[in-house]
Amino acid sequence: MNKANPKKAPAATGPLWMQYWLLRLCEMDSTSGREDAMLPSLHQILGEMGAEVFEQPVATGRTNVLAMWGRPRVLFSTHLDTVPPFIPPRKQGNAIYGRGTCDAKGQIMAQLEAIRQMLREGITGFAWLGVVGEETDSIGATAALGISDRVRDCRALINGEPTDLKLATGQRGVLQLRLKCRGKAAHSGSPELGLDANWMLIDWLQRMRELPTLDDPELGPEVWNLGHLKGGEAINSIPAYAEAHVLARTLPHSMFALQTGELKPEQGEIETLLSEPADRYPMIPGFQQAPMPFGSDAPQLRDLIPDRTVVLVGPGSISLAHTENEHITLAALTSGVALNKRLAIHFLKD
Repeated sequence: MNKANPKKAPAATGPLWMQYWLLRLCEMDSTSGREDAMLPSLHQILGEMGAEVFEQPVATGRTNVLAMWGRPRVLFSTHLDTVPPFIPPRKQGNAIYGRGTCDAKGQIMAQLEAIRQMLREGITGFAWLGVVGEETDSIGATAALGISDRVRDCRALINGEPTDLKLATGQRGVLQLRLKCRGKAAHSGSPELGLDANWMLIDWLQRMRELPTLDDPELGPEVWNLGHLKGGEAINSIPAYAEAHVLARTLPHSMFALQTGELKPEQGEIETLLSEPADRYPMIPGFQQAPMPFGSDAPQLRDLIPDRTVVLVGPGSISLAHTENEHITLAALTSGVALNKRLAIHFLKD
């Protein structure tokens, strides 16, 4: 891991300042559950920016951070946690590589640099919120609703995620199901005496693969994947139990859970582990929008805004997030700053 640079961060706005602090933030392993590793650096950044800072403890080692400049009318937000494994940062050419560089520590820098520039231009009325747990159970976004009184005058939430600088038209819902099949064990030499739970489950999954695919012009297609599959105890026994975990990215009025239930065998069972509805975001005149293939905290965090106006946008590509090759270019960060400023000024004038 790179050692923290003891020299003072560049005072000027722009790429050098963002590069310095992005490297510092990415040196901290803040994978989900370890978010507080970033607190010292965040406090230094926000302190130098003259912010009034509030901490909201969520769980042991996990703290939401709210920064305010005056009476906030625009709320920027993104998440502090990253997915494992931790990958130390490095600068290569005009890009910074490492875990969190685009998802979502790069979002932090693009948002804070936009606020820095606007403050220097005499524009005030901002808040910035960093939440924990977005990559797992959105525990930070849920807890953040407890600070709504501090941002009650905000007109909009700008939530940072890597969207290639396009405003999300919305996001599909998330449905996690556990499919279970119960058979009867038997010796492999006498399979007719048993009931194979593995084949029962495999046949069920194959029937699900033949379901028609739905599509939505704003949200994209409804898709699902088989994430986990297990069954059986020994190679020479007929398995009596098998289970699969599937995750669906659902559309409004989805029939996926109902159809899956209709396809189950007599010995099959379904358990819903997580169900979050799809959400649509408002069209903002003058800004390019596109469907996004991922979920975020935006559906929960938009409840902080009295009329629930939300924008989901940021520099970087979701295709690079969560990969060994995760990175963001300094040019993308700079473009993200400009876009964040345009959005903030749009809502301040509204």
